[in-house]
Order: sequence, then C-alpha cells, then structure tokens
Amino acid sequence: MEATTSTTLNTRRIVIAGVLGAISILLGWTRLGYIPVPNLAANATIMHVPVIIGAVMEGWLVGAIIGLLFGLSSFALATIPLFKNPLVAIVPRIIIGITSYFAYAALKKNSEYLALVIAAIVGTLTNTILVLGLAGLLNYVPWELMPPILVTNALPEVIIAIILVVAVVAAWKRIETGSVKAKM
Repeated sequence: MEATTSTTLNTRRIVIAGVLGAISILLGWTRLGYIPVPNLAANATIMHVPVIIGAVMEGWLVGAIIGLLFGLSSFALATIPLFKNPLVAIVPRIIIGITSYFAYAALKKNSEYLALVIAAIVGTLTNTILVLGLAGLLNYVPWELMPPILVTNALPEVIIAIILVVAVVAAWKRIETGSVKAKM
C-alpha cells in the first residue's frame, strides 16, 4: 500500500463521512433503522451506528459530521414535536461521534476489541441519554416516564450497536475478535 498524502487522507475522510452519513439517512428514511419495542417511545434505533463506526475508523471530526447528517435527517423527517426541535434532533447526534471516538481512543492500546465494545456502548448511551434528557428538560416527556423508556430502548440499542460496530470495524481493520480472525 502506498503512503497517503494529507489530501488523500482528507478525501478518504470526506468519502467515508458521506457514505456512512448516507447510510444513516437511508436507515431513517426507509424506517429500517427503527426497532419496534414495547414502550412509550415505540421504537429503538440503530441509526446512530454509522456515526460510531465513522468515529472509530476516522476520528471524532468524521464522527461528528456523520452525526450532523444523522441529526439533520432526523430533523427533516420528524413526525413528532420532539424531533422537530433542532436542539433535540441534531446536537445529541453530533456528540455521539465525539464521545464514541474518545472512548475508543482511550482503550484501543490495551484491547482494540474492548475499545470497540465500549465505544458502541458510550455512543449509544450518549444518544439515548441526551435525547431523553432534553425531552425531559424541554417538557416533551414527563420525567416519571423516563426510566421505562430508557431501559427498554437502551438495552436493545446497545446490544445491536455492539454487534454491528465490532463486526464492521473488525472486518474493515482485520481485528481478531475472539476465535475467528476477520478477513477481507
């Protein structure tokens, strides 16, 4: 593999941000990114997963850009008042890329596999906690309804995010994930 120049690296990051941002938008637009759960929120989401993948692959800025695209699409496609508020629809999604990158970066020297798992957990909980927290602070949802929504949304979101983030990044980076080594 030949050495990359800073222009190539910048182009790569822009392309990865665009592709993963498009996947996140597609997941929302087609509703494939929603997981029906039996609670007041009605759906958990996996649309944040491309944000986490982009952040651990290419850094916090790429993660934040993908998060911005996810947030803008969430705002544009909003069907409930909560997500028609840009503070709720956009800001938490940008922060997903930042928190998941720094969680990954802090742990990757010890165990890249563990770093991916923690990044998936941190990114998912960033989305869930910030959206629900803003929903409560802005009086969209009563605080007493938060615990059941948090538990029933966060658990499936975290499990699926761990599986998808580890699988995609391990295959991409050829990381050993246990008994099987990822191959391209």
